[in-house]
Amino acid sequence: MDYPKKLIDEVKERSKGMQLEGINSGSGPQHPLLMIVGEAPGRNEIVNNIPFSGDAGKELDKSLKQIGLTRDQVYITSAVRSRPFAIKKVFSKRENKEVIKYPNRKPTKKEILAHAPFLDFEIEYAQPKLIVALGNTGLERLLGSGHKISAEHGQVIKNTPILRLNETKDGYIWSKERYTIFPEYHPAAVFYNRKLTDDIIKDWDKIKPYVEKEKSENE
Repeated sequence: MDYPKKLIDEVKERSKGMQLEGINSGSGPQHPLLMIVGEAPGRNEIVNNIPFSGDAGKELDKSLKQIGLTRDQVYITSAVRSRPFAIKKVFSKRENKEVIKYPNRKPTKKEILAHAPFLDFEIEYAQPKLIVALGNTGLERLLGSGHKISAEHGQVIKNTPILRLNETKDGYIWSKERYTIFPEYHPAAVFYNRKLTDDIIKDWDKIKPYVEKEKSENE
């Protein structure tokens, strides 16, 4: 996806003063069988400009394969399209001194709002019917605060509006269009809790019938 220059300039202006690095554009076709909305790109994504690359991307590819999809059939993006980073001083044993590190972090609500024009633009472009929200950030960006993956993973939220920027671009309103939303654990969750592996497999199995129906209607 090549974002229009005007859109990039707008988001850069909205993001001034925020600890965000680069822009990693979303990727995928119009009318995808599925849209994926994650949290934000990490260091790998900013370097290679491939959404969900690295180990988390491999886990996502496994889930897509499980339901009979490849990346070229889905649109992949996230709530924030720049890398949110922290600034931390740590002692390096190798260098035997204190050094500054810039690790990934969760985006703030202000950063998500600043990048809202990107996601709105991508949804208007792709026109998906089925959307997978990966992790709390993606889910709350679509359906509002208070939604939690731990409580809602594996559910199917049918015929629902989603949040988009209001006319003054300082908050959200509900869309006129309606979608089917699948709340799912972020692929990286298994790196911190291997016990989630079976849950993730079962949850993605619930998406498969909807994808197969979408396929048959597009044939």
